[in-house]
Amino acid sequence: MASNPKRILVVDDDPELLQLVRVLLARIHIENVITAESAAAAAAALRTPPLPDVVILDLMLPDISGVEFLRQMRSKPAFDSVPVLVLSAIIDPDHIRQALDAGADRYLTKPYIANNLLTVVQEILRTGRRVAKG
Repeated sequence: MASNPKRILVVDDDPELLQLVRVLLARIHIENVITAESAAAAAAALRTPPLPDVVILDLMLPDISGVEFLRQMRSKPAFDSVPVLVLSAIIDPDHIRQALDAGADRYLTKPYIANNLLTVVQEILRTGRRVAKG
């Protein structure tokens, strides 16, 4: 039986990074990549079924912060099971904690090593959300 093709939403305001992540994901046979350059575009993508298997989210977006977008996303039960990987240049521990507290499942900093990104995405696809509640 063929496995379901995985669908990944990548949210970042840098078109070059979006293209790079798309190329990297193709290396692990993920062709269904939706990209969004703003929180508004990401929200629109989330309203279009089916839900993504993973959201890769930057924290510095042009309209609202990635943390605020994540809070809004996590406030809707429909998105409870959608894992979120934050991929951000912000390395400040307080910002990382805010993102994790807002509902991120994993956090990788830019610049990242391509293999690390792919390994984390594959792990998330295998295990789903792994945020401890409470």
